[in-house]
Amino acid sequence: MLYILIGQDDFSRGELLTEIKRGIGDPTFLAVNTTILDSRKLTPDQLRNICETVPFLSERRLVIVEGLLERFEPKNKPGRQKQATLAANQQKNEYKLWASYISNTPESTILVLVDDKAGSKNPLFNELSGRAEVKSFPPLNRNKLRQWIEKRVREEGSSMSPQALDLLAKLVGNNLWIMKHEISKLVLFASGRPIEEEDIKKMVSYAQQASVFTMVDAVLEFRAGVAEQSLQQLLERGAAPAYLMVMLSRQIRMIARIKEFKYQGKSEIEIQNRLRLTSEFVFRKTLEQANRYPWERIKEVYHKLLETDLAIKTGKYDGELALNILIAELCLRAENAVAPA
Repeated sequence: MLYILIGQDDFSRGELLTEIKRGIGDPTFLAVNTTILDSRKLTPDQLRNICETVPFLSERRLVIVEGLLERFEPKNKPGRQKQATLAANQQKNEYKLWASYISNTPESTILVLVDDKAGSKNPLFNELSGRAEVKSFPPLNRNKLRQWIEKRVREEGSSMSPQALDLLAKLVGNNLWIMKHEISKLVLFASGRPIEEEDIKKMVSYAQQASVFTMVDAVLEFRAGVAEQSLQQLLERGAAPAYLMVMLSRQIRMIARIKEFKYQGKSEIEIQNRLRLTSEFVFRKTLEQANRYPWERIKEVYHKLLETDLAIKTGKYDGELALNILIAELCLRAENAVAPA
């Protein structure tokens, strides 16, 4: 049996793999009958030897190959037509070797090819797709993400108000690994009652990050009152000073990296992928900050954060006092403000 699992939603891919494993036989022998292979250095002969190994005290064995189809994604570059033609001819011969063996995998082996992507011009995918059970796992859009959250909350024996559901989807986005963790935490916190919007604000880590955004905006714009209020709210909700220092520093670094990527001419999708920001809310907010604030102000805040971190680590100030001093000093220098770049 051949499966092809394609898409960036690795959580849902993992769930299907779990179902496939359940169908293999006695779970006692599952580990010894399962092999996971990285395709980067894998050869057809190596795959053949593994697939033809007789299962141990079981009717089936499971072989999972990661990234094989991606090896055959077209990689033509303008201005290199001759090299591209040679590479295509070499690739053609190689994919036929793989296709020939994979199509003749023993009945005792369940072979699963797992890839983030495989386009319509991928020769190995086109050769195998008609003989395989192909499953696609694209990132969930807004409506499907809402449905997924509702289903997961019901499965954990709870319910969630529409307002809470909207906020959770907005904050976490389609990273289902994080979403699953946050839902479990919320169900435990709600303890039998419906999950409400206020629960999201208290418990979900991204809700704290939203408050960090507010504080960063206020600091960068010299709004001392708003910055101090945001800091106190975060501290009252239980955020540790060390955590807030990390979050502030991380956000300033992310803003700086986005500004650099934009200077290099990278697209928004490229930037989001490079930064690994799965939450659309987090990415859009950080992008907005990068567009709004100039390099001079970003550098000033970042250097001051480093000084504050050193003051805390050397014992000059405790964390909470150091944060208050940091915000006060950064918001005092309104006369040094410069226009956004």
